[in-house]
Amino acid sequence: MLPILARSGRLVRSPLLQRGGLRYTSSAAALNDFGKHHVTNGLGRITEGVMAKGSGSYVEYLDGKKMLDFTCGIGVTNLGHCHPKVSKAAADQCMNIVHAQCSIAFSEPYLRLIEKLLPAMPHSSLDSFFFWNSGTEAVEGAIKMARILTGRQNIISMQGAYHGRTYGSMALTKSKTSYSDRQAPLMPGVFSIPFPFWHQHGLPPSAPPSVLTEQSLYQLHLLLSQQTSPKDTAAIIVEPVLGEGGYIPAPKEFLEGLRAVCDQYGILLIIDEVQSGFGRAGSWFFIEQSGVKPDILLMAKGLANGFPLSGIVSRKELTDKLAPGSMGGTYAGNPVSCAAACAVADAFREEKILDNVQARSKQLFAALDGLKDDQTLAPYILDVRGSGLMVAMEFASSEAPGAAFDPSTPKGLSVKKGMASRVAKKCIEKGMLLLTTSVYEVVRFIPPLNISEEDMKKGCDIFAESVREVVRES
Repeated sequence: MLPILARSGRLVRSPLLQRGGLRYTSSAAALNDFGKHHVTNGLGRITEGVMAKGSGSYVEYLDGKKMLDFTCGIGVTNLGHCHPKVSKAAADQCMNIVHAQCSIAFSEPYLRLIEKLLPAMPHSSLDSFFFWNSGTEAVEGAIKMARILTGRQNIISMQGAYHGRTYGSMALTKSKTSYSDRQAPLMPGVFSIPFPFWHQHGLPPSAPPSVLTEQSLYQLHLLLSQQTSPKDTAAIIVEPVLGEGGYIPAPKEFLEGLRAVCDQYGILLIIDEVQSGFGRAGSWFFIEQSGVKPDILLMAKGLANGFPLSGIVSRKELTDKLAPGSMGGTYAGNPVSCAAACAVADAFREEKILDNVQARSKQLFAALDGLKDDQTLAPYILDVRGSGLMVAMEFASSEAPGAAFDPSTPKGLSVKKGMASRVAKKCIEKGMLLLTTSVYEVVRFIPPLNISEEDMKKGCDIFAESVREVVRES
């Protein structure tokens, strides 16, 4: 028999602490303490407790606490927790075949998923797919493909970018030094340019996109002249909406500029939509809003609504040059995850998810802009930005990186570092999960794409109350 946990008047079986023939009853708090003792300290958490259940826009903890989830597991459960169609598709697939290894044979869900995704591709040339498990693996695969296909080594990424934490992707990640702390030497051949984000050019938040684009593209041309010759450069990789770096949509003209440079020199353009894809930024993929054609498109997170799955999509004329066996992985394109992803694609169309994204995005931006326009709060709020339901608010700080040289630093206003984390903590205390991001004072909103108007209002009200309390305390 397994030990038992009492929760909300019910008996719940738990596998906790059954060793040496001994069994005993434990509480939710004890299970949490067990996790603290036995789970690596390298994992951080924003809440105490054990998450036990999820439904739609809410999660429940083992102690009965219920939270409105504005994180979606960092942009993963885009259709909410345990979407009925997605969960059923996965459960049904489990009764057919769970592991159909991709190097042994095709699996039907793998191929059905390609059928469903082809019409959603941002360009008709994207017709060759490889499914893997995680976003960082997709990035690793893209690096490998780019080097094979071009015969070149060097990769250019963006300042502030996040592409993962495995060794190749970690070298491309430029959002925080904590991800690569004490890991040198990293993968060689990586160079970076400033993303068109006002912080990165030492300009005020009011700097027009055209100026930011001009400065970033100038730095790209300088880089190709001074540090990595075009004939040595395999690819440029970019998040069309900078994620971990602060939720900044790339201007259309910047993406067009990258495409032009890649076309001029035979460099591959890798578009990383691991976070911004699948409706998160307002369309199937944000890159389609610019009309720019990727050579390689990366996806993950919302692809399977919580089941581990990522995708690398390119042109068949390119992938036909890859030797069989050069790509692969034991769990790559797992049929259960692919079946879930098929249901996700169906739900997007049947439930008109993108229509809801547009409506709820307007609602969220109206609420955040209302706070920014409030004269009692305005000195503390630098920026409201994003696209779709990938939205951020940045707070002022006199202790931000490079504050002494940054024109956005508030003059005559002492705002200590950590305002974003204090606001997020207040939201958690009030029953809503919210995350911070970047080296700046930024909170990010990642609610379910099918969130109701009522729950969006509830979240906006919690956030507004939290901001006002933190400002009063400041």
